[in-house]
Amino acid sequence: MDGVRSSLIPHRSRSRLALTGALTGLLLSLSVPAAAPEPGRVIPQRGSAYMGMGVLTHDGADDSGDDTTTDNHRAGQTEGVDVASYQGDVDWPSLWAAGTKWSYTKATEGTSYTNPYFTQQYNGPHDVGMIRGAYHFATPDTSGGAAQADYFVDHGGGWSKDGKTLPGVLDIEWNPYGSDCYGKSKSSMVTWIRDFLNRYKSRTGRDAVIYTATSWWSECTGGYSGFGKTNPLWIARYASTAGTLPPGWSYYTMWQYTSTGKTVGDHDRFNGSQEQLRDFATG
Repeated sequence: MDGVRSSLIPHRSRSRLALTGALTGLLLSLSVPAAAPEPGRVIPQRGSAYMGMGVLTHDGADDSGDDTTTDNHRAGQTEGVDVASYQGDVDWPSLWAAGTKWSYTKATEGTSYTNPYFTQQYNGPHDVGMIRGAYHFATPDTSGGAAQADYFVDHGGGWSKDGKTLPGVLDIEWNPYGSDCYGKSKSSMVTWIRDFLNRYKSRTGRDAVIYTATSWWSECTGGYSGFGKTNPLWIARYASTAGTLPPGWSYYTMWQYTSTGKTVGDHDRFNGSQEQLRDFATG
């Protein structure tokens, strides 16, 4: 039967059909590499992201002038750390003995992930005398900003005026699972961030801290300057200085300055004394 149908099609038409089929196959074969992941890039498992995950890849590091053990270099600033699940149980007494006075722990990501080590990593610093807080790793491509703020507050990201709890942090940086800006336009990214910040403020009474890198902020928000008057800045830059800050901020409140510190890799500085840190925690 197939042979009869084929014989009914003129020779010229059969040639055109064959050519069309060949071209279609060629186009399909050419489209596969374009849709494939970048060569050598390993996509991490959802939930495994952490503060500063993309800094080395996108901004690099220049620690040539940095000495984390020199008191003169840290004059007027207070040492801190940030931790996530990949670090497991943290040796908080050793960090306290080394002069670390504050910490932040990843609590949540998106609206489905909670840090399985959160209890040890959040209560541990409090037990040794540190002032501590929690942060949320934003994934703007999975759900709205307000929904993620609610999830954060409901799973460890709240705040209390006890002088020992720091305000929550929105960790907004490069997307480890896909495109840098999570597929959002600059204006829609600003809207997403605003929705998160507004909901967090309405739930806790505090303005959340924004953790970001200047290069990401420029690329993905267009250098938006509207949050500087209300939301403290935690800048990420692995170098001897914090460098240029995003528009809207004339100073940083915290600075993640290295990923190669002692005991815990990610070390930070609060831009003030320990007494000022307590004031900041109190609000």
